[in-house]
Amino acid sequence: MTAIETERTEEAVPSTLFELSGVRRVYRTGGGEVAALDGIDLTIDTGEFLAVEGPSGSGKSTLLQLLGALDRPSSGSLLFDSWELSRLNDRAVTRVRCRDIGFVFQAFNLVPTLSAAENVEAAMVPLNGGRRSRRSRAAELLDRVGLANRAHHLPSRLSGGEQQRVAIARAMANEPRVILADEPTGNLDSTTAGEVVGVLRSLSVEQGVTVIVVTHAEEVARHAARRVGLRDGRVVGSVAAPAVEPAPAAGEAVTEVLDSYVADAPGEDPPRARRG
Repeated sequence: MTAIETERTEEAVPSTLFELSGVRRVYRTGGGEVAALDGIDLTIDTGEFLAVEGPSGSGKSTLLQLLGALDRPSSGSLLFDSWELSRLNDRAVTRVRCRDIGFVFQAFNLVPTLSAAENVEAAMVPLNGGRRSRRSRAAELLDRVGLANRAHHLPSRLSGGEQQRVAIARAMANEPRVILADEPTGNLDSTTAGEVVGVLRSLSVEQGVTVIVVTHAEEVARHAARRVGLRDGRVVGSVAAPAVEPAPAAGEAVTEVLDSYVADAPGEDPPRARRG
């Protein structure tokens, strides 16, 4: 095998970022127990664009909460880059969530009294960045998603698509390794939804960010590299999606998001779990 062939082979082998084994999430109610997730086995690779689909009540949002370290499994193993999330203390989990994971929601969840730029800046405050660097980074991000000229507008002055692009810029503020998006196009028309999907796809394909999208929308799911189906808290299918033409991205410069910025959170790295 030549050096070139070796290099291509190495590049073709993705690294596993999430590894779930027998994950269950059980909620106790007055009538007994409800298993929102019931034995999930799933691996997600670095840089993968994954769509999670299923009817209401299938466990999609619960899965997203576990992947985002917002909740813990009742049983089973959930590894994030070899870290067993369920065994980390609250401080370590908060650090992972702040530094490594970005969230995008259907309802945007922007602070109504802050401008677009201030909403993006607010995400950087926990990492103790200086005010000047936060402003510079926010301006860069908003430019990348095509909103440089809307940076000082309040959310009420922005369209739905613009608000969601601000939310994506905010999610990318600390250069996370993962973007978790819960129905990110649910409140948008089809044209605007296409622009938002284009931004998310660019982050995965060109920036190597792992993007996991919960969606009911076929036009969103078909742009994912893989589609996973859930029903009654279990994985019922996982298929590689056929290649499609990229959705139009808002701001062609999305391919260079935050290349010049590295956010280092204070404190020590959480301990890694030992495999086997």
